[in-house]
Amino acid sequence: MSGFWRNEAQRALCDSIDRLCARFDAAYWRKTDETGDFPEDFVAAFAAGGWLGMGMPAELGGSGLGLTEAAIVMQAVAESGAGFSGASAVHMNIFGPMPLVKFGSADLRARAIPRLISGQDKMCFGVTEPDSGLDTASLKTRAVRKGDRYIINGRKIWTSTAQRANKILIVARTTPRDQVAKPTQGLSLFYADMDRSRVTATVIPKMGRKAVDSNSVFIDDLEVPVENLIGEEGKGFSYLLEGLNPERVLVAVEAVGLGRAALSRAAGYARERVVFGRPIGQNQGIAHPLARAWAGLEAADLMAFKAAALHDAGRECGAEANAAKYLGAEAGFAACETAVLTHGGMGYAKEYDVERYFREIMIARLAPISREMVLNYIAERVLGLPKSY
Repeated sequence: MSGFWRNEAQRALCDSIDRLCARFDAAYWRKTDETGDFPEDFVAAFAAGGWLGMGMPAELGGSGLGLTEAAIVMQAVAESGAGFSGASAVHMNIFGPMPLVKFGSADLRARAIPRLISGQDKMCFGVTEPDSGLDTASLKTRAVRKGDRYIINGRKIWTSTAQRANKILIVARTTPRDQVAKPTQGLSLFYADMDRSRVTATVIPKMGRKAVDSNSVFIDDLEVPVENLIGEEGKGFSYLLEGLNPERVLVAVEAVGLGRAALSRAAGYARERVVFGRPIGQNQGIAHPLARAWAGLEAADLMAFKAAALHDAGRECGAEANAAKYLGAEAGFAACETAVLTHGGMGYAKEYDVERYFREIMIARLAPISREMVLNYIAERVLGLPKSY
């Protein structure tokens, strides 16, 4: 970003994504929401354009672009009307493999990254567990080394795209918690095959984003070669931290993008819908909530791109990234709710799409971290208040 606006290259980037997304209209996304079919055509088009590797190093076949550019792309996807169904279908490939890029061996990177960029391999991320939630240090999945292999056993939950993935980036405990000085020690990160004879993924029926599966994953004696350990044994938690801020920024801009899509639909409806001889948008009871939603989205957008700019400059951005995720989710929710209410009864009808937007925006309020944990982070790290949990 150049100040508060995009430079020529970034505008061209956004235009390219807009043209790609225009090939997948509201009817396409409405159908995926109804059937639960993964948007394979959309992902294939995204991969063919080289977008899956935009954040990957050039020497591995990527474009070497920064978080700012990734945020521009992912926001454009969500804003096109694809929402989180479209964004989540490709989100994981954008910055999800970064721990592998930064800490994996040269051999592992060379084997894995080009295949992810091309779409030959499809990766899911196994972190959250049923009994640990956001308390990653308490996860119970174990990896035990036996010769030139690690044997992994355990459970993961809310693992997206595990139905179609053939690879999994998975965190497991390699040293028992009672044998380390800190709970965050003794966790290791692996890049493994989704061996379906050892891994069972069961779809979780859910409120929205039906096309992008979320799963309970059961791992029974999954073998992982030692060379697929990422970085050093026991340091997996620190490697995970490297990807947290980019993830928060991307969720924030996607939420803003979805909010803008909803706001656009609502404003259009308010201009055209005539009741009592006048467009409903002429009434301040309709107009003011829409204007308020616009202001909230723009403010959240500024925080998100500030966080992205700090990240790309190599500066600390934890507070900004967390605040962006919080603000983006809240502003997106307000916009989507307002869009449904603006449509009145028709806001409940699938043909107007805003009900789908409303269901999908809840994702940003719940994941990848709760609103309350964001506020805890800011209270402690920015305001210097004592830890509350």
